[in-house]
Amino acid sequence: MAEHAEKSSDKSNEDEPVGGKRGPSVDWVAVKDRFVTILAAIVRWVFLLFALVLVLHVVFTIADANRDNSIVSFVRDWADPLALAFKDLFQPEDEKLKILVNYGIAAIFWLIVSSLGAAIIRRIGSLGK
Repeated sequence: MAEHAEKSSDKSNEDEPVGGKRGPSVDWVAVKDRFVTILAAIVRWVFLLFALVLVLHVVFTIADANRDNSIVSFVRDWADPLALAFKDLFQPEDEKLKILVNYGIAAIFWLIVSSLGAAIIRRIGSLGK
């Protein structure tokens, strides 16, 4: 009987790491899920900021904002590259209408890209579940 008790106590010590302490276990699925969620949110917010810059440029142009103002010039400088090929898609004679239509379409494009990009990242992140 003493022999059986000795074997069972040896068996319980086999699972314990040296020193009697066990490190924290990591739930890698939860880590991956959290990473995917954060990445999707970052992509979404960056592209939403692109759309916001374009909308601000439209508003500043239509409202005849002071072109020499640092905020207006900052937005204008960033809006041109963000408009991509949309900035000269339509060529109406009225400059304000041209900005409204072309930069407005570019803003809508970035809104769509933000939704699709975040959805794709979440979809790829959920593969293998």
